[in-house]
Amino acid sequence: MASIRRWVSRIIDRSLARFSAASPIAQSIQQKFLHELLQQARYADPKRLTRFEHQVFSQGGEDGALREIFRRIGETDRTFVELGVGNGVENNTAFLLLQGWNGLWLEGSAKSCTAIRASFARELGAGKLKLAEALITRDNAADLVLGGMSSPTFDLLSIDVDRNTYHVWEALGVLRPRAVVVEYNALYPGDMHWIAEYDADKSWNGTTYFGASLKALEQLGSRMGYNLVGCDIAGANAFFVRNDLCEDKFCAPFTAENHYEPIRYFLHTRVGHRPVFRD
Repeated sequence: MASIRRWVSRIIDRSLARFSAASPIAQSIQQKFLHELLQQARYADPKRLTRFEHQVFSQGGEDGALREIFRRIGETDRTFVELGVGNGVENNTAFLLLQGWNGLWLEGSAKSCTAIRASFARELGAGKLKLAEALITRDNAADLVLGGMSSPTFDLLSIDVDRNTYHVWEALGVLRPRAVVVEYNALYPGDMHWIAEYDADKSWNGTTYFGASLKALEQLGSRMGYNLVGCDIAGANAFFVRNDLCEDKFCAPFTAENHYEPIRYFLHTRVGHRPVFRD
């Protein structure tokens, strides 16, 4: 989940800050690890998304993976919806906004929404971006999204609402996005079905009790008409494409066993300059 990854990153950053050459060293270690990991036969299939990962505003390589998904299936209205966007400069759709997409952000933190209104005033004013400040539950999610969209069919839905992610996606069955990216709990093996109990009054409590396993999300996506087409290399996000659009463009079988990636949150530590949308 986003909050877990930010917490891990802060710990690593504080540790690395003790050493003057820490950032170059950390970057070198990350690059070496990824290079060696991607040499494995598992990642040789060009239909896998992992080799296309690239970080601009996403926490890891989601920006590149999403770009590759839409290269394969094409774009239509170039519209996104993202639930749980933080302060706006580290999420799955800010890069799309930079490329001329339009969209809706839903965020429950008043502090984050204040930051968004300051950093994205131009986009908000021009109607390129809409912002709904609300605590997202399975009971209000569909109304919040439909209230800010002209159609239930659009290009991309992204969901990262911590504990209740599975239940919120399930409640959004009325929507028909062409692609979906959902956070998963990689603590649980790829063949294991597990879901955190729904509680609208609870959020992430700093433990491993959040979201759902990849298998649970795979099965939910299948019921909703979506195929699991990949996961990011850090073991945080799962990518789904509407099954009528997949054809032979992605790595089959579309199962959690095939696409599961274990926890590698350390790969989400951003090395380099602080991301901003504009100065």
